[in-house]
Amino acid sequence: MESALVVGANGGIGAALVAALAASGRHGRVIAAARREPDTLPAGVDYLPVDIADPASIAAAAACLDGPLTRVIVATGILHDEEAGPERSLRDLDADRLAHLFAINTIGPALALRHFAPLLARDAPSAIACISARVGSISDNRLGGWYGYRASKAALNQVVRTAAIELARSRPQAVCVALHPGTVDTGLSKPFQRGVPAEKLFSPTYSAGRLLAVLDGLTPAQSGRIFAWDGAEIAP
Repeated sequence: MESALVVGANGGIGAALVAALAASGRHGRVIAAARREPDTLPAGVDYLPVDIADPASIAAAAACLDGPLTRVIVATGILHDEEAGPERSLRDLDADRLAHLFAINTIGPALALRHFAPLLARDAPSAIACISARVGSISDNRLGGWYGYRASKAALNQVVRTAAIELARSRPQAVCVALHPGTVDTGLSKPFQRGVPAEKLFSPTYSAGRLLAVLDGLTPAQSGRIFAWDGAEIAP
């Protein structure tokens, strides 16, 4: 039976991914990793404490797992919080704020790859993915703004690409990709949903199901790329 790990299990997308993986019946073990234990977990799901902003926490969590894992999804991210929203212009840039965005959106997931990728099955198909964003695409940036979020997600995409090249040497059957979930009705997108057509504002359950379907359909030849919820590839 396959084992699956979701990092960021308290987020809207993360919780929906945990529920979908548990309901699939494919996984002998589903592990929900988050800074605090979710209020409710599907039957049979194990909780693992992980703070994506704390490198020691990520390393300690990986040390608790004996593997092999066949699916790992890092579903963490920050666009805004009670302290600040996304920057609209250069004059809004702040060093501490940028460092915080990179810590959550890039460095934490990079360290998750460092510690959890070695637990992937070595001689069987496996997948490790990070939730990214279309706005992390440099070539697709036509509106500007959102400097820290765009830059930190673009950096994450590069980390994923580089990790995929390395993983191919030791785990040739592994897929390592970045995934864009679409505009999902969660706290992250809540202040920016105005003007989004109803059919383009996805529930976490729908987005999670689509992301898992995309991941199921990828092959190692597609490793290192960025894919949207509908399976379309996003240019870096």
